[in-house]
Amino acid sequence: MSISKEVFGKNKGKVIDLYTIKSAKGNYAQVISYGACLQSLCIADKNNNLIDLILGFDDLESHLTLSDFQGQTVGRYANRIAKGQFEMDGKLYKLTQNEENGNCLHGGGEFSHAVWDYLESDESSVTLSYLSPKGAHGFPGEVKAKVKYSFTDQDELIIDFHAKSDEKTPINLTNHAYFNLAGSGHVLNHMLTINADFYTPTDSDNIPTGELKSVLGTPFDFRKSKRLADDIGADDDQLKNCRGYDHNFCLNDSSDGSPAAIAYCPESGIKMELFTDLPGVQLYTGNFLKEIEGKGGKKMGPHHGFCLETQYYPDTPNQAHFPQCFFKAGQAFVSKSTFAFSLV
Repeated sequence: MSISKEVFGKNKGKVIDLYTIKSAKGNYAQVISYGACLQSLCIADKNNNLIDLILGFDDLESHLTLSDFQGQTVGRYANRIAKGQFEMDGKLYKLTQNEENGNCLHGGGEFSHAVWDYLESDESSVTLSYLSPKGAHGFPGEVKAKVKYSFTDQDELIIDFHAKSDEKTPINLTNHAYFNLAGSGHVLNHMLTINADFYTPTDSDNIPTGELKSVLGTPFDFRKSKRLADDIGADDDQLKNCRGYDHNFCLNDSSDGSPAAIAYCPESGIKMELFTDLPGVQLYTGNFLKEIEGKGGKKMGPHHGFCLETQYYPDTPNQAHFPQCFFKAGQAFVSKSTFAFSLV
């Protein structure tokens, strides 16, 4: 294992660093300090060709002007909060409304568009930190956050999240990588399994209705492996509203060590297993990706990548029956997401 650092660019006078963590096999992960972003994840396929599994951009300017959260850390609250507000202990908090329908998406984009500070590293990991000011985007309290990226010789990408506030506040951090296990083209031939018996249907504003709906007999049943293409075009209002999948799955218990999700690409032979300690995962099939150029001039358009965002459920602060993510002053939000890669 080895780690190296170089300059990726500058933003408002701040240097953006690029960290490369390389395994003994020659596979590697790259992280930039802008948005604590997973810049690249390069794995050898079944033909021993090294391919980048992460959609993104070659230059900082594109991250600044074109990004749909590609690879970025999102917070303080990943996903949506309805109408950009929530009530806590009898007080109404009004947040940044960065969607046309008035929702707050990904905490107003704060963590994703911040320049994170270097904290520490070793030969297989780098840790970045960020201080979110009191009241940022309407959220209470000052939050100190850390994200640690590790890449192992066993081709495991491990993301450790840690955040702590000096006031009670909701915290829900995740990574917003768009995966393409073939490296380019659409992902509709990818096979996917999700260990979830229920999902959270959404209304026309993409906010959970509050129902925990069984996946049985619906296009949302991924308990057995199937192609993303199999049901993405089904005659289902949930899919039509989102132009594909953009839904939270309520994960089954995985205390036996079983993965929350498994993705597989027949073309490359690459399998990805996801392990998480959070109750939900958002499947997003890149339905609204713009037709723009990404790394190496490769086109990014709808369904050219998929996200598996580990999380507390969307709009949890407004839905008391969901697993809650209010953290008291001094109480730490701690979570680990592991993406394990192998060849099949």
